[in-house]
Amino acid sequence: MSDERQVQQVLARYVRAADHRDGAAMSALFETAATAEIFYNRAGTPEKITELVGAEAIGGAIAGLMTPHPPRGWSHHTTHDHLIEVDRDSATIDAQFVVYNTVGDERPEGGWPPGAVGAQGTITPIESGYYRPTLRRTDGVWKISHHRVILDQPMAFPGA
Repeated sequence: MSDERQVQQVLARYVRAADHRDGAAMSALFETAATAEIFYNRAGTPEKITELVGAEAIGGAIAGLMTPHPPRGWSHHTTHDHLIEVDRDSATIDAQFVVYNTVGDERPEGGWPPGAVGAQGTITPIESGYYRPTLRRTDGVWKISHHRVILDQPMAFPGA
């Protein structure tokens, strides 16, 4: 597999860990002393919201600071237009993202009404912006050393 594809897969694992609220899977993608910075893009001027230091803290934030999914609910991150640069054992990604909130309708006791077909529920875009991680390859494994998240909407975090 090419270096570019390996680097892209780190981002794919990142969004899946976020969707699953899986702190352990998220922590495994980061170097031990990694940092993650989250910014609000205030009309083109990044405004820092928070900074997390260390893989454990980053994984803990995914598991503990993100809103739990509602009953029958889920989130789906999508990333687009990946710009990937690899220079030996260092790499960067600049990718656009959109997060969708999906909530399935509750199946009525008597079953779906006549004429109901297809997916039953709603899909709503709730977040967008850019992921800009810097990665380093150590012992053949790509991990995120620094991650910048640039959000299009302001974000509230406890204590931030």
